[in-house]
Amino acid sequence: MKIAQEFVVARPPAEVWTFFQDVPAVAQCLPGAELTDENDDGSYAGNLAVKLGPMSAAFEGTATITPDEPNRTATIEGKGVDKKGGSRGQVKVTYSIADDPGGSKVNVDADVTLSGPAAQFGRTGLINEMSKRLIGEFVTCLEGKLGATTEEEADTIRAGEVRGISLFFSSLWAWIKRLFGGSKE
Repeated sequence: MKIAQEFVVARPPAEVWTFFQDVPAVAQCLPGAELTDENDDGSYAGNLAVKLGPMSAAFEGTATITPDEPNRTATIEGKGVDKKGGSRGQVKVTYSIADDPGGSKVNVDADVTLSGPAAQFGRTGLINEMSKRLIGEFVTCLEGKLGATTEEEADTIRAGEVRGISLFFSSLWAWIKRLFGGSKE
């Protein structure tokens, strides 16, 4: 499934790019993510906990990041396994950072492949709506970290806990409203 999101950060592109290169800080802003290790080959090990209504998954996996600094773009390739639930996931994410009148425009394009029980939530519209809400959490955390006056203050700022059932139903409702021509959020 394809997911495309775009958001604006009220900071200059060079500052946003520098932040995105700090993988531990970025991981702190991803709801449900935990960075556990930086491997010798430059990849990262971590966990991603997802709770969607009655289903939950705790993926353990690795990610490799390939930055292209002159173009302010990067590719992230990751894969993980939920050992308890039997789900597997792979993702390839490309992001770019560009000038915007409001600061920096960040475009994120992801190609996600899920198998096992987690695949039942692979309806593109619903997943896109949920990713939009998770991106909102990410941006709030990112702006908080960039606005912090000390490193200690920035380190205390983290993404909020995602309440699975609440996120699921609010995303479902927004998706249904959009599907039937309701107001856009």
